[in-house]
Amino acid sequence: MSLRVGIVGLPNVGKSTLFQAITRKQVDHSNYPFCTIDPNIGVVAVPDERVDKLAELTKSAKKIYATVEFVDIAGLVKGASKGEGLGNKFLTNIREVDSIVYVLRGFKNDKIINTQQNIDIIRDKEILDTELALKDLETVEKRRQALDRDVKAGKKEAIKEMGVVKKAYDFLEKGGILSEQNWEEDEKKILQNYQLLTMKPRLFLLNGSETEIDSETMETFKKNNWSYLIIDILTEFDAADLKPEERKDFDLPTDLKINDLVKESYKLLDLITFLTTGPDETRAWTLKKGGTAPQAGGVIHSDFETHFIKADVINWLDLLNMGGFGEALKKGLIRTEGKDYIIQDGDVIEIKSNA
Repeated sequence: MSLRVGIVGLPNVGKSTLFQAITRKQVDHSNYPFCTIDPNIGVVAVPDERVDKLAELTKSAKKIYATVEFVDIAGLVKGASKGEGLGNKFLTNIREVDSIVYVLRGFKNDKIINTQQNIDIIRDKEILDTELALKDLETVEKRRQALDRDVKAGKKEAIKEMGVVKKAYDFLEKGGILSEQNWEEDEKKILQNYQLLTMKPRLFLLNGSETEIDSETMETFKKNNWSYLIIDILTEFDAADLKPEERKDFDLPTDLKINDLVKESYKLLDLITFLTTGPDETRAWTLKKGGTAPQAGGVIHSDFETHFIKADVINWLDLLNMGGFGEALKKGLIRTEGKDYIIQDGDVIEIKSNA
């Protein structure tokens, strides 16, 4: 299960440099708008010390981490919802990702062309929000028109759907972002069918040093509970291929904040990690928070869900502290769980099935 995270922003804000720093993949990051036309795609591992330590414990032949697929999408401009710039292509690419990272320019560098008159993070965020909301408004309006006949005919499902569609339309018309609205679970299911852009979880990456981001901007993000990271992308790019001791020699940060971005992107969709470990491999698996033991089995192999019997479960740290499965079993730390068990982040499991 590889998650797709779209990297979006106005032209020349550092998207492609960020992508290259994350994936170590060479892409065109020239200093002009629209140098990225087709989305670059790269799959990266989610850093996880649990995989490393469990692999060492069970002497695994290989380690497999959870992954995130990053998609570097062409720069958006004002009017994209009406086809300006690479608008329609840009917006189509966003539909295909699970979540979005907004890259917002905070750095001050006259050598890098700024398509806006000045540096203004909040304004740039609002441009992106507006273009996505306008496209959603168009999508919702088309659906409203399509439902009209069935609603007049008194069809219950159509009437219910129309109520949700109108609610979304009214919210978008006021400039709202759908993911920031409170929705009932059945309403969410209806809206998910439309692949609405502003329903996707968002993380804001403020590109610059902490001294370049003004306090008023920071207060606005905190007040609105917008998830954000401050990362100097160019510094991260320069440090990406160096070892920690080499970074120190060049006066670069020893710990990469890029790793935080990968982890936060993974959390953005309310996911947890469970693990399997043994001589063949130690592996991190992705599951939606609240998922059951049979569903975790289904992630490993579809037959494990349909033919699930039970699961042996232990927290990864308990297993590590016991020095292995043998001692953990003696101490009674390995539990047998049934089909109703909710998997917890960090569970090490073994599925028993009659598949």
